[in-house]
Amino acid sequence: MAGKLSHARSIAVATPPMEARLADKLPSGPGWQYEPKWDGFRCIAYRTKSEIDLRAKSGKPLGRYFPEVVAALDAMPPGDFVIDGELAIRIDGALSFDALQMRLHPAASRIRKLSVEAPAHIIAFDVLHSDREGDLMHAPLRERRAVLEAIINNAPSRASLKLSACTHDRSRALRWLAHAGGAIDGVIAKQLEAPYLPGERAMIKVKQIRTADCVVGGFRYGAGVDKVGSLLLGLFDADGLLHHVGYVSGIADHEKPALTKKLEALAGLPGFTGKAPGGPSRWSNARSAEWTSLKHKLVVEVHFDQVTGGRLRHGASLVRWRPDKSPAQCTMEQIMPVKAARLLSELAK
Repeated sequence: MAGKLSHARSIAVATPPMEARLADKLPSGPGWQYEPKWDGFRCIAYRTKSEIDLRAKSGKPLGRYFPEVVAALDAMPPGDFVIDGELAIRIDGALSFDALQMRLHPAASRIRKLSVEAPAHIIAFDVLHSDREGDLMHAPLRERRAVLEAIINNAPSRASLKLSACTHDRSRALRWLAHAGGAIDGVIAKQLEAPYLPGERAMIKVKQIRTADCVVGGFRYGAGVDKVGSLLLGLFDADGLLHHVGYVSGIADHEKPALTKKLEALAGLPGFTGKAPGGPSRWSNARSAEWTSLKHKLVVEVHFDQVTGGRLRHGASLVRWRPDKSPAQCTMEQIMPVKAARLLSELAK
């Protein structure tokens, strides 16, 4: 179906969404719109008189995995449209990426069960086409936003179809970054006079960076060398078990010889007493997957962005060593999902 024209005139199914380039700070000055960066599945939704089609950023169909969202779009008043948004699921006042991943299941019965137990919604933040205005991709954002608001506000129910917040006030956007606590993934900046540019990095994103103090529960040698390649990070649960939660690999070359000697001197148990790092697999050889357990002596402070399944989703960045910190103080609470139901309700209505 990729490349085939949908009934929403001139917008090809599987049109790639507009992307964002990463920046350290939000742009300032007039002409900018700021929006939350959601931690979900990017989705372009096509709604026509005869079909509903949800497409991932890759162009793959998503409709069968989110039947409640398809039903919500189907229940809209007559009219074709194509909207850009993010599929999300709220559980206990926080967005759950794990719950989204659980939907990608081959069994239709399992998907139906999950759609009832933990219903998903789409958070809309742009529009590419509407029946009344036609192709909107060449229109400026300020015009597209007005059309999008009219479409979403016309929905008979907002349970599965929500409108992402936006602001022209940079200070408000900075407050979102400062106080979200992981409830959102960051902030997106868009130019009000810019068109929608499929597949181009025409927006700016600033991600929310969080910190955690972690026990170094083990390490791996670099591939083919006898020096440290990565530190394996652990956090204690309520039962006192140390679980592997991620890794740090960006160690400066000039620091590796001394650090390797320090780590080797601490080699031994207990290491990870809960969930441990994986071993060799089809994607890694024995040498690259081997790891050495360490005594619970070293603590590091790291930067991370998001958490999935109780682990840091991406590699962490080393901030500093924390000799002043007791390993016992390094607990899972630091990375647990933030319950920010009020904030989420304000940012996605």
